[in-house]
Amino acid sequence: MTKQRFLMSLAVLLFASNMSGQQGGRASPPLPQLPMTIETAVERIRVSVVVSGLANPWGLVFLPNGDMLVTERAGRLRMIRNGVLDPQPISGVPAVRSAALAGLLDVALHPKFAENGFVYLAYSKPGDNNLATTALARGRLKGMALEDVKDIFVANSWSTSTTNFGGRIAFDRDGLLYLTVGERQEEARAQKGDDHGGKVLRLRDDGTVPSDNPFVGKAGYKPEIYSLGHRSPQGLAMNPETGVLWENEHGPLGGDEINVLLAGRNYGWPLVTFGMNYDGTRMTESTGRADLEAPLMYWVPSIAISGMAFYTGDKFPNWKGNLFVGSMFEGRTRGTGHLRRITFEGGRPIQREPILTELHQRIRDVRQGPDGLLYLLTDENPGVVLKVEPAR
Repeated sequence: MTKQRFLMSLAVLLFASNMSGQQGGRASPPLPQLPMTIETAVERIRVSVVVSGLANPWGLVFLPNGDMLVTERAGRLRMIRNGVLDPQPISGVPAVRSAALAGLLDVALHPKFAENGFVYLAYSKPGDNNLATTALARGRLKGMALEDVKDIFVANSWSTSTTNFGGRIAFDRDGLLYLTVGERQEEARAQKGDDHGGKVLRLRDDGTVPSDNPFVGKAGYKPEIYSLGHRSPQGLAMNPETGVLWENEHGPLGGDEINVLLAGRNYGWPLVTFGMNYDGTRMTESTGRADLEAPLMYWVPSIAISGMAFYTGDKFPNWKGNLFVGSMFEGRTRGTGHLRRITFEGGRPIQREPILTELHQRIRDVRQGPDGLLYLLTDENPGVVLKVEPAR
C-alpha cells in the first residue's frame, strides 16, 4: 500500500468512527425551542416537532391514511399515528449490520400498497467475516408486523466497509423500482460492470430484471444496472414534470452532486470529480469528460447532501416545482446542517436557498406529506420528525 493510499484509508476510518452513535464531534447542538417562525426568501414558515426520541432516523414514508413509517438506522421500523410514536417497533424487520453508516436505510410502499400491502426496506445485510452489503427486502404490513418478509435483491458489493451503502428506493410511473447502491468506499467498483457497487439499479417490483434494462445481454455487466459511476447515492426522486429519476450523491472532500438519471449512462466516479481525497490530495485532475455525464449541480465544499423531494403541493404556492435536498453539514462543520431549496428556469438550476439554518440539525430526509406540507428527519440520536407549514 502506498503512503497516499494508507493516509486516505486512515482518514476514511477516522471519518467512519466519528459518524457512529451520535456522529461523534459532528453531532448537532440541541434543537432550539420549537415551534419557530422563520422568514425565507418567498415563504413565511412555521417549524414544529411531530415526534421526538428517534435514534438516527433515515427514511420516511406516508401510509394512505396519513400514518408514517420511519426507519431507524439501528434496525427498527417505527409507526407514527396521529402525531404519536408507537413505543413498540414493527416486528419482522430483517437483521441489519449496524455500524457507523450501516443499518436500516430507506422505506418505500408499493404503488398499489392499498391492494397488496407491500413495504420495501433497503438495509445493510450482514454476512460472514464482518462483511456486509446492500439488500432490498419486501414484506406485507399487517398491523404492527411485517409478514412474509424476504430479500428480493442482494447486491454483490460485499465489503467490511461500514459506509457508502446507498439504499434509496423510488418507483417510476411504470411501477418499476430503482435502488441505489454505493461503492463502499472502494471507488474502483463504480466502473466495474460486473459489480453492483456504485450503481443505480432498475428492478421489477419482485426484484427480477426488466427485459429493457440497458445492460441486459451485455457481456461483463450485471443486468440490474441502470446507470453507473456513482459514489455514495443519498437521494432519489422522480421529477414530476418529466417522469425522469433524479439522484444525488456524496462526493469525497467536496463534489456532492445532483444527477439526472439516463439509462446506461456513466456518471464518472472516480474518473472525474470536483472533490478531493480526505487527506487533501487530488483523486484526479479531471472534473469532466466528453464520454461521461456531467452533474446537473455540484457543491464545493460539500453540504453532505441527503434525502431529496420535489414540491408539488398547494400549501406553499411560491415553492411549487422547487427541489428540496437535505444537508447534514456544510464544509465538514458541526451544526451547519439545513434544508436547501433549489429553483429552476428552463430546466436549469437558478436559486439555491439554504433554509432552517437556525436549527443547526443534520437533515437526513425530506418528504412531502399527503397534506401538502414538508416533513424532515434529523439524523441525530435522539432525532425528530419535523413539520414545515405556512405561518399564519
